Amino acid sequence: MSEHAPSAAATAPRLLHLPISIFSMVMGSVGLTLAWQKAAHVLGVSPLVSQVLVTLAACLMLLLTGSYLLKIIRHPQAVLAEFSHPIKISFFPAFSISLLLFSIATLELSRPLSLILLIGGAAMHLLFTLHVMTQWIHHTKFQVVHSTPAWFIPVVGNILVPITAMQHGYSEISWFFFSVGLIFWIILKTLIFNRILFHDPMPVKLLPTLFILIAPPAVGFISWVQLHGGQTDAFAHLLYYVAMFLVLLLLTQWRYFARIPFFVSWWAYSFPLAAFSIATQIVYQHIGGAFYATLSWVSLALVSLVVLLLLARTLKAALDGSLFHPD
Repeated sequence: MSEHAPSAAATAPRLLHLPISIFSMVMGSVGLTLAWQKAAHVLGVSPLVSQVLVTLAACLMLLLTGSYLLKIIRHPQAVLAEFSHPIKISFFPAFSISLLLFSIATLELSRPLSLILLIGGAAMHLLFTLHVMTQWIHHTKFQVVHSTPAWFIPVVGNILVPITAMQHGYSEISWFFFSVGLIFWIILKTLIFNRILFHDPMPVKLLPTLFILIAPPAVGFISWVQLHGGQTDAFAHLLYYVAMFLVLLLLTQWRYFARIPFFVSWWAYSFPLAAFSIATQIVYQHIGGAFYATLSWVSLALVSLVVLLLLARTLKAALDGSLFHPD
């Protein structure tokens, strides 16, 4: 037997069970990058921090994309099983959302690159949205217990598009994506709260996805401000304070979350907290005051610590193999 055979045999199961939800790592990493990028303008921190973070996030994106492409080539049936799974299908658009987030992060570095990422990410995300909603409409496998906050990813992710598209002059396209994301956020939030309140509790593994509830109003606030030329109004305040309430609500549940063993779903903590940090800094820009200054620093510190913890736990799980266990 070749000396390379054992390593190949050890790699195969890991690749086979590499979850599509792993791209939530990229969302969280780029979200942290954007929070520090905003802090360079609002809080006066060094822009070097966000430049280092965007480089590391890009390396992570390339690593995970290459790994998942290898899974597609070597284990296509496993990928198809994920793509037809009533819960896992919602995590595929995490890839297109990652492209949209990179289009925001690279706007200051290269407008042509930002535009390419925007067009590719928006087109891919629209296709994902149409596909997932088609599956919902003509479903034969979806049940109430399959509805989780992860369902926001394919549809409500459209709210991200205006943040960069408005900077590139695509006003009507921005309104199109924002409208889709906003209206279906309201519909899906109603369905998910119905599931949470009146049906069996979500599995422990999926409880961290409750933090995704923060993302739509927080990102919606950022997009709304972009759509209105950088200005805030009554509706912007409504979105921001809904996000703030959800942060408070979920942080008061810390004892429940602290008991959850590590899963990739822990990364659901990261991007929503990063979005709230960015939104808070925007509010501070417009309103000022010691309260929003303090909250800006606290939220930035919180999401930074959360991402560092997640990276450490993910690396440990990858090294001991628990990250690649089958469901």
